[in-house]
This record gives sequence, C-alpha cells and structure tokens, in this order.
Amino acid sequence: MRATFHLKTLTVAVAALSVASVASAAGLDRSGQDVTAFLQDGLYAEASYTYINGDVTGRDASDNKINDIAESYDFFRYGVKADINDTFSIGILYDEPFGAAADYSGNNNFIDQNPASPRNGEETQVEVRTENITGILGAKLGANKNFQVYGGPVAQQVQADVKLRGVSYGPANGYTTRINADQDYGWLAGIAYSKPEIALKAALTYRSEIDHSSHAFESYPAAPLIGGSIPPIAGGPFIFPSDRGSSIDITTPKSVNLDFQTGVNPTTLATAKVRWVPWSDFSIVPSLYNEVSTANPAYRPDGLPLVSYDDDQWQVELGLAKRLAPALAVSGTVGWDSGAGDPVTSLGPIEGYYSAGLGAKYNVTENWAVSAGGKYLWFGDAKGKTPTQDIVSNFEDNDGYVLGVKVSYQAQ
Repeated sequence: MRATFHLKTLTVAVAALSVASVASAAGLDRSGQDVTAFLQDGLYAEASYTYINGDVTGRDASDNKINDIAESYDFFRYGVKADINDTFSIGILYDEPFGAAADYSGNNNFIDQNPASPRNGEETQVEVRTENITGILGAKLGANKNFQVYGGPVAQQVQADVKLRGVSYGPANGYTTRINADQDYGWLAGIAYSKPEIALKAALTYRSEIDHSSHAFESYPAAPLIGGSIPPIAGGPFIFPSDRGSSIDITTPKSVNLDFQTGVNPTTLATAKVRWVPWSDFSIVPSLYNEVSTANPAYRPDGLPLVSYDDDQWQVELGLAKRLAPALAVSGTVGWDSGAGDPVTSLGPIEGYYSAGLGAKYNVTENWAVSAGGKYLWFGDAKGKTPTQDIVSNFEDNDGYVLGVKVSYQAQ
C-alpha cells in the first residue's frame, strides 16, 4: 500500500463502527457477519465488544400502553488472520450473528392477567442466541496479487426460548417453547479485489444457509380443549396433548455482504457496505403449535409457524474516515435497514431503521490500536401481528443506540 493513503490508520478507524453496525435490524440480524478482519494486510487480530440498547414502546389493540420491550444486550467478536506466504492466508472469526431479546411489561394484552391462571402476571418473552466460528483460507491471484478468493467452513450454534402470554394470543395464551442448543455447519465463499495505488478494496462474501435439527419442549395449556372441539373422527375425538418434546428443524438464512473502500485523498477514505438476507425464507415451526393451529380449517393443511417474516432485508451503510494525526483517525457513517415487513411478528415489532454514527481509532503503538464507535438509530414504525395474522399492537417513534470498542494488533 502507498503510505500516502495511511490505510492502516483509516481502515481500522472505519472498522471501529463495524462493531456497532447493526442492532434490532430486520428479522433476527445482529452482528452483520463482517469478514473485514480477514481482509486486513499482514498479521492481524482484533477483539470487539458491542452493547445495544433500544427503546421500543407502543400500544396494544385495546390502546393500553406497552412499556419498553427491548432488552439491552451485548456480545463479543474476535478475529485472527495470518499470511502463510505472499499467496495464501488463513483466518478464524467468531461472532454472534442472529439474536432477539424482548420482554413485555406493564398492564396490557401481552401479560397473562387471568386471576385463575397459574401463569397470572407472566409476561410475553423471547430470547434467541446464536454463535458462529468461521475458518477461512484465501488465495491471492494475478501477476500483482490484486485478486483474492477465499472460503471455509462455518460452525454455528443456535438456541431459543419463547413465551406467549396475554389475550393478544387468544387460545395460545400460556404457550411456551424451549429449543435446546444445537450445533451444525455451513460454509462461506468470497472474492476480493484491491488496487493499492488508489487505496481501493472491494469484497463480495456469500454465507450459506445452515440447517439445524434440535430438541424442543412445548407447553400449550389450551391444546386439549382445542382438540376436543374438533368434530370426532373414526375411533373417537382427537385430543391434542398439553405438553410435547420433539425435534424441530430450523434453517438460519444465507446472506450476501459487499464491502467497499477507496481513497478520496491522501488522508481520507470513503466506504460502503451492503448486506442482503432473505428473511422471507425463514420460519420457526414447533410441531405442537403447528398441529394445534390446524384445528382451524383456515390454516390447513400446513398449519402456522410460530415466527416468520414477509420481506427480505437490505442494509446499506456509507462512511468517511479522516486521518487527523499520525496516530489518530476519526470516521462517520449513515445507514439504512429495510426491515423484514410490516406488519411484523409481535416478538420483534420494528420495521428497519435509519442510523448515524461516529468512531475513532488511536494507535497506542506501531502495532497496537484502540477503536471506539457509537450509533444512534431511528427505528421504523411497525404494527405487531400474531402468527394468525391478527394485528395486536402498534409501535411508533422508537429509537436506540449502539456502543462498541475494539482492541486490534497489526504487523505487516
């Protein structure tokens, strides 16, 4: 790289914001599955911490106030990359790509308020956590090594807990499912191009779907009553059980990321990120919940999923980084997330967002650096719906923020 562009300083400054690149985005998207640590020059390692806090309030169908349902949460990301020689590179990345954390409170239709119910006072809740470990092998091609192809395996673990409470869910009030942790495997592949004389780097990365088969325990207190209301069949009336342990298949979505940067002048770098995730292909379909839904002829023969989305996600982020001193660079970004449909599941009632962020990077030594960034997010208004497609809530004028810090090491 030409030293006049100071890429070592500028790219790390921009990456300071990547630790806070998404929060409460479309579907269950969280980390953005960034691979730019692998695309750094020389030996590189980073450790990042991200804290996310949202304020998501609204009204239920009876116009009762819904207090903030977005639980704050945090996660870590790690990355290590090394050159074997001037052609081959290897790397390992860890992140938490998908997740959800919501908890209803207050006096509204998402709280079980039946005094005769053993669940009286319990709240609708959801928590989803995933973890990814990605191994990458890259090979540089061409006379000047401008092109690089890369790929490798991805190990992913996913688990989830969902509680539906309150009259918003009709007979499903009291439904609970716990999906045990399951680990399965997918893959990543990409191509990158660099032109050092103008500080240009571009990378296109594809991640595959990952199919999980886990064990789920479901509790559906009203299921026997619903089954008993179905007209009798040969051999007597059909009765659904109130509890069931069974396997569940979940496929986490594929994705495509485009990362781009280019020098504007010897101290300024422009960046762009684009991400696509087909959330319209994603669903969570526990067997007992799905079968009970077929008691309604309108939902036969396939029944209802517990969670699903209507639209695919598009996310765009544009940024500028400026070197202010030999050891200091600052950066700023603006972003947009399309969301995954409106109305959307009541377990995550946000229709994308707009964002603005600032970041800085300081070289503590020639090799060690500290980066920090923050973003403010304006969430899109959304109506919450149940799996039966009933509109049960309305969320407007909500926002949130993301904070991130990173420690990095680079030697060329």
